[in-house]
Amino acid sequence: MSLLMPTVYFSSGFIISFLFPRLPIILVTRGKGFNTSFPEHPDPIPLSPKLTQRVLHMRMIYWMGFVVATIPLLFGLASIKWGNAAFGFGLWISSGWYILSRLQTFVGGQKPPWTLGMAQRLQVVMDDAKSEAKCCDNPLPQWDIMAVSCTTCSKVLDAMPRPDLGRKRLDGFFLGTTRLLLSDGYPIISSDEDKRSEVDDSEE
Repeated sequence: MSLLMPTVYFSSGFIISFLFPRLPIILVTRGKGFNTSFPEHPDPIPLSPKLTQRVLHMRMIYWMGFVVATIPLLFGLASIKWGNAAFGFGLWISSGWYILSRLQTFVGGQKPPWTLGMAQRLQVVMDDAKSEAKCCDNPLPQWDIMAVSCTTCSKVLDAMPRPDLGRKRLDGFFLGTTRLLLSDGYPIISSDEDKRSEVDDSEE
């Protein structure tokens, strides 16, 4: 019985700190006003400057979570010193782990779900569709779950799986949020070809 309440406090702090830095990704772009230019999830998205901008926005929000995570980290440290130590330790452990998982990007770990290189690749495909290198007479590139392909001729233009792009998910808020928390925004399926062609985003 003596361990029950500290365990509850620790778990509460851990869960709060786990969710808090991820709230921007879960909530900020899900509103209807942010998605008027995109078809409903999970339909393919036609390539456009607004799609490239969305990738850059998701990248920015992803790194905002790094800053947001410092809030429960500081509260956790304060709670350990002056308040409930178990609750504070839960806050501190979860937010600290979140920050470390983001920092590992800079030492050769897994890259973020949204990168500058991803936006550049989309732009290259759009530019090719308007050049002599276009895949067919009337190219209409779109980003499907597994790759960027042409709607007209079905040619794969870039084997880049699609991450979460902030659209309201078809499976509802709670189930959709659970899926998003489990995937952390990454594509559910990644191809070996995409891994080989991944660009170096060392400035992120």
